[in-house]
Amino acid sequence: MTPTRPVIDIHTHIMPPAWEDLARKYDAPGWPAVRPAAGCKAMIMLGDREFRLVTEQCYAPARRLADMDQEGLTRQLISPIPVHFCYWGAPDVTAEFARIQNDFIARTVDENPSRFVGAGTVAMQSARHAIAELERMKAVGLRVVEIGTNVNGRDLDDPEIVDILEAAAALGLAVFAHPWSCIGEERMRAFYLPHMVGLPAETSLAISRLIFGGVLDRLPNLRIVFAHAGGAFVPLLGRIDHGFAVRAEARKIIDKPPSAYLPRLYFDSITHDPRLLESLCATAGSDHVMLGSDYPFDMGVAHPLDQLAGTRLTGQDLDNILFRTAGRFLGLAESR
Repeated sequence: MTPTRPVIDIHTHIMPPAWEDLARKYDAPGWPAVRPAAGCKAMIMLGDREFRLVTEQCYAPARRLADMDQEGLTRQLISPIPVHFCYWGAPDVTAEFARIQNDFIARTVDENPSRFVGAGTVAMQSARHAIAELERMKAVGLRVVEIGTNVNGRDLDDPEIVDILEAAAALGLAVFAHPWSCIGEERMRAFYLPHMVGLPAETSLAISRLIFGGVLDRLPNLRIVFAHAGGAFVPLLGRIDHGFAVRAEARKIIDKPPSAYLPRLYFDSITHDPRLLESLCATAGSDHVMLGSDYPFDMGVAHPLDQLAGTRLTGQDLDNILFRTAGRFLGLAESR
């Protein structure tokens, strides 16, 4: 598909090409590091353990720009890699690693302001550290904070996490929620199932806690988008609404059905199934769906515009997915 309009990809990941050895600096084993590898590649290390081999697409903006031009993408929202959230660490160390990542992203955006929009990360395990970094992110021009769908097992309606979300909303920062550390992962060690089954379930749980915990009622100005088309949440919405109707436990905090909160939620387009993308647009509205790719990882979409080929979406739907929804969500001129 050859684009004739702006195209914004809101789900991509990036990391600095190198950073200080935090494990040695703080005598804290297990911290992420990067080790150069042959063929314009690098190995992400978690302590002494090899985590993932990545290509230069993950850390070289020039290569990324070339790929964007080849795929017909006008802009990307660039976000940290979820394994680098490091919520498990000491807050001071996580906050320093967040600054390292955020400064790299801010520089990349400053050098290519018409091509990139920046999302940063914060130490979500500590509201004090997180809010201080949100304020700094705002000052250096980042527009979005990327968060995990849980923080060491604490869900998005945890009071301290709500305080962080409230601060982001007050600063005018949008939130990009990405699954990590998924529920039931101990039963999914085989067949790469955490990424196929666990993460969609994790995202569904995160959205449900946000709704049933009353967070969206408390934070009317919160702008939040969920990765991977919201995981299993939208396909399960009929069942979730039914549970709300028949079970008193579900009505403990909220007094309207979960589907009533759909206008507060945004989703990327990554379904890997054109029928599911059509259903997502029919249920949530294409004005709440944005193009995503998960670039440059293999569970993402190699050719982002191919997601729209063969769908029965209208021209207005396509405009919304390609640029209007993201332009409005991110506060860009492309919303027009």
